[in-house]
Amino acid sequence: MSQTIELCGHKVGPGQKLFVIAGPDSIESEEMALRHAKLLKEMTSRLGVPYAFKCSYDKANRTSGKSFRGPGLKEGLRILARVKREVGVPILTDVHETSHVGPAAEVVDIIQIPAFLCRQTDLVEAVARTGKGVNLKKGQFVAPKDIVHSARKAVETGNPNVLVTERGATFGYNNLVVDMRGFLQMREAGLVVCFDATHSVQLPSAGNGETAGERKFVSLLARSAAAAGIDALFTEVHEDPDRALCDGPCSLNPQMFEDVLRQVLAIRRALGHEPAQ
Repeated sequence: MSQTIELCGHKVGPGQKLFVIAGPDSIESEEMALRHAKLLKEMTSRLGVPYAFKCSYDKANRTSGKSFRGPGLKEGLRILARVKREVGVPILTDVHETSHVGPAAEVVDIIQIPAFLCRQTDLVEAVARTGKGVNLKKGQFVAPKDIVHSARKAVETGNPNVLVTERGATFGYNNLVVDMRGFLQMREAGLVVCFDATHSVQLPSAGNGETAGERKFVSLLARSAAAAGIDALFTEVHEDPDRALCDGPCSLNPQMFEDVLRQVLAIRRALGHEPAQ
């Protein structure tokens, strides 16, 4: 596996600029998606980092069957296509079943495999065969050294552009922990690595049928991951996290996002990991 991949026309890996993935957890409305994409594109452009807008059309893995899921495949992809066309930003979204892979690949630039599904061979291979960038979320139950097997499933289809994202490991019930040693272990295995700073502060199923979270730790973990060595940063950003329909307790507001990104970039520059503008 290559230590440098290409996502949305940008090289990602050691010695390259930090690749940033950010956006609301789910599409709450068409105008909301457009607003967030425009704002985040402006922020990342100002800071000089390559960027992909992240948003989900269907959150199929909610704790409760009553939780908000989004507009669904057809309407969600229509909205994401409009965001891509009008805002001019690459799009990342996740798929939960193989039947969604083809339609998603017609619209988005990076297809994400959810953490709970990272070992589903048919799904991993179907996503990789599209030729799109692949964001493979490392399952909460998978050790850093073991995710290489799932990544290899994707790469062996002939698609080298596989990003592996750390999002915390299960630590007893209702808690996650991030083992910073894992970033080195995954990079030593030849993987290009991303840190999901917001899902890593989740408290799974701790909110009476909903996922709770500890937003106050996002900045701390992001700074630590930057020092440990990451190639990309993933965060969920919402204009009003306390009113978000999904994962609000973990999400950053736009000012928090900019502050975290500036801190991460400062650490990378201090360590010589971030190339000059």
